[in-house]
Amino acid sequence: MLDHIAIQVRDIAASARFYDAVLAPLGGKRTKVFGENVGYGTTGHSLWLVPCADDGPAREFHLAFAAADREAVDAFHAAAVAAGAESLHAPRLRPEYHASYYGAFVRDPDGNNIEAVCHTP
Repeated sequence: MLDHIAIQVRDIAASARFYDAVLAPLGGKRTKVFGENVGYGTTGHSLWLVPCADDGPAREFHLAFAAADREAVDAFHAAAVAAGAESLHAPRLRPEYHASYYGAFVRDPDGNNIEAVCHTP
């Protein structure tokens, strides 16, 4: 249903390094640079990083990326922590969501709650 999403970031270079690292285990990569904006996807440009328009406080945003399998969720979490991210929730089954929900949550450089999730056993 979604074609693309853009999130505002304070430091394009720092955020791009973070997303380069954490999207690689999920099959994502940097697909386009357009001015200061950086696009990511597996095909096309479904995620865009754009510079903040003002100096006000950032609002927390939750973004969940689909992972092909549980190993990809584990690799996402490891890459995020290695990139300096705060781990919010280590990879594990989350039966409170549904029986096969396997996810991990981290904070990106702007404080956003970023998740990788696999829905299959």
